[in-house]
Amino acid sequence: MVRKPNHLWIHAGLISFTLVTIYPVLWVLALAFSGQQSVGIVDLPKDPSFLERARGVLPWPAHFSLKNFVDVMTEQPFGRWLLNSVMVSVMTTVLGVFLACTAAYAFSRFRFPGRDGGMLAFLVSQMFPGTLMLIPLFIIIVKWLGLGNTFWGLVIVYATTAIPFCVWMLKGYFDTIPIDIEESAVIDGASRQTIFLRIILPLAKPAIAITALFSFMTAWNEFILASVFLEAESMYTAPVGLRFFVGGFSSQWGFFAAGSVIVSLPVVILFLYLQKYLVSGLTAGSVK
Repeated sequence: MVRKPNHLWIHAGLISFTLVTIYPVLWVLALAFSGQQSVGIVDLPKDPSFLERARGVLPWPAHFSLKNFVDVMTEQPFGRWLLNSVMVSVMTTVLGVFLACTAAYAFSRFRFPGRDGGMLAFLVSQMFPGTLMLIPLFIIIVKWLGLGNTFWGLVIVYATTAIPFCVWMLKGYFDTIPIDIEESAVIDGASRQTIFLRIILPLAKPAIAITALFSFMTAWNEFILASVFLEAESMYTAPVGLRFFVGGFSSQWGFFAAGSVIVSLPVVILFLYLQKYLVSGLTAGSVK
């Protein structure tokens, strides 16, 4: 009789790591719905017992309230910052997907001088952190192009950061599409533009969806570059604006938590909408 392996310890370990992972998230949610600004969201007596101290460790507010969400959207300029993030992220996604699709298709289907070198340059650029390119990007965007403190300057920077990875992923997916389909379309009189727009792009929808998601998240969550290129308070994106809720003189942790929850919602909704493309898109081009 074959003895079945006992997976109890494996399950216990996975549950433990899951609890450790979501514990900070639960504190953010509890603080956001507590209606107050202090971190101590559980009211304890002056001489708490052991059970009362243990209760203070649990991320559970003493009173549930939507006051932080209402105040952060009405009394603070967070709504303006959120709109700025939407504009920058949408423009980055459109520009990044357009350039990545056209570049990846060219690298996949055409043979031209510098093709291998170009793909290698894209790969090498992913080995360096974004902060390493901060100074040259600042010189190019602010000094040369004069796009400092503008959305277009930030969009160019974000698209430049996201395009190399997007090109590599889309190129791998385009390689898996049989070229016989394009040859049949050419025989029927289709132009290269028609083939790209009406045949290749619909077939590559999973990879394009993941590319759009990556481009959107690159612009939506980025903080360091936005804090350097944007100077006016009215131009701040949501991550940069969240920083000013917690400073050296005042700490509005309730607003910070509520704003963090609001910022995370569009990404969660986008993930849920594109989840049917995640598996097929992330494994695109891995197997021929």
